[in-house]
Amino acid sequence: MSNYLLVDFGSTFTKLCAVDIDNEKIIGTSAHYTTVLEDISIGYHNALNLLYDKLGKKIEFEQVIACSSAAGGLKMAAIGLVEELTVEAAKRVCLGAGAKVDLVFSHHLTRSDIKKIKEDNIDIILLSGGADGGNRENVIYNAQLLGEAGVDIPIIYAGNKSAEDNIIDIFDKYHLDGYICDNVMPKINKLNPKCARNKIRELFLKKIIEAKGIKKIESDIDKVILPTPNAVLQAAELLSEGYLEEKGLGDLVLVDIGGATTDLYSMCFATNRSDVVLHGLEEPYAKRTVEGDLGMRYSAPGIVKSLSQREIEFINREKKIDIIKEVNERYQNVHKLPHDERDAFIDQFLAEMCAYRAMHRHVGKIHEVMTPMGKVFNQTGKDLTNVSYLIGTGGVIINSLNQKDILRQMTNILNDSSQLRPEHPEYLVDQQYILAPMGLLSQTHPKLALKLMKENLKELR
Repeated sequence: MSNYLLVDFGSTFTKLCAVDIDNEKIIGTSAHYTTVLEDISIGYHNALNLLYDKLGKKIEFEQVIACSSAAGGLKMAAIGLVEELTVEAAKRVCLGAGAKVDLVFSHHLTRSDIKKIKEDNIDIILLSGGADGGNRENVIYNAQLLGEAGVDIPIIYAGNKSAEDNIIDIFDKYHLDGYICDNVMPKINKLNPKCARNKIRELFLKKIIEAKGIKKIESDIDKVILPTPNAVLQAAELLSEGYLEEKGLGDLVLVDIGGATTDLYSMCFATNRSDVVLHGLEEPYAKRTVEGDLGMRYSAPGIVKSLSQREIEFINREKKIDIIKEVNERYQNVHKLPHDERDAFIDQFLAEMCAYRAMHRHVGKIHEVMTPMGKVFNQTGKDLTNVSYLIGTGGVIINSLNQKDILRQMTNILNDSSQLRPEHPEYLVDQQYILAPMGLLSQTHPKLALKLMKENLKELR
């Protein structure tokens, strides 16, 4: 019998999924608090003992493979020239690689920007700017400033190809830990993520894992191969597209509401309509956005900050709660679990707000314009109106008694015709936390990973 143990070292929980490869089935899952601040192996072994208890015996694993978002995950700074172009392209590359973009800068960096990069413990800097043959001055200026400041963070240059020689000279002159990749936006509005994304993953495996405390568990696992969000992205892409004769589910949207962020993934093309004019940067089929100010614990205060005073007063009156007090309690006690119906009610409400606002930022917008040639529809972002499935994961959704109500917040509940939200999706929930593990399994057994996802995601009626 060939068993694989797939491990997700999450920011809050370490989750295990045991798979019997020969018999093509999930044989058990378990979870325990991540203990990265003390020793990450403590939480791992506690989760493993829970798994053995469920199985009623200890079993051997042929492979133990992990992904990680522990200790804040992979934290990146994205630097570009124009906010809507190279900055946005750099952000999308970072997010698609499974990173969290903590800092974003456009145009010339300042000394205070450099100070912030150093203070925020950024893991990798992605330096971009200018289409090929376009502006060179800005990226050279920014690289020079990073060099003069003696920044000792890995820097990936993925900007104007015409400036590469100058950037290499600056990397050498200041002994920077620099890497050269293809331009993330070689032509205006044309996204080119592959080279930079692969380099981010390579640096994550070589350098970042050790800094995140994973080294302490090296003897217990065979390898860490992905940041957790990248594992989920690969699982979602496989689930959508299918593999060989095993069909996928088609266009879908996935939301992961966690303690620190709300991640949203959409698997579909920008539009299937012939009567719209697309504007802005090219949209990837597999797109991930991360809302670092929308989360159930670490980022709970961000939910309140997104509200006006009138909205806060309205919520307090209608829900009969003090939302600021409730949010602060969760922020100060990130391991807090609902103990009664009132706690569950408030977590449910906060999750619904995270889902609604995250979709508002992710989804495409459309506007009708009358021209001398007749009516024209201008679209920015992705059209999600016809996606077939809306999938939820993350503790608050998995443990909710009203899972569908959270996911429904992502549809067009307000009948706003300018937002291209899903209209009539079917609802699924990742009830056993298997999406990240299946992203790991897909690296060696894609057909089996797809089959297990289709069998184990729970349908909501």
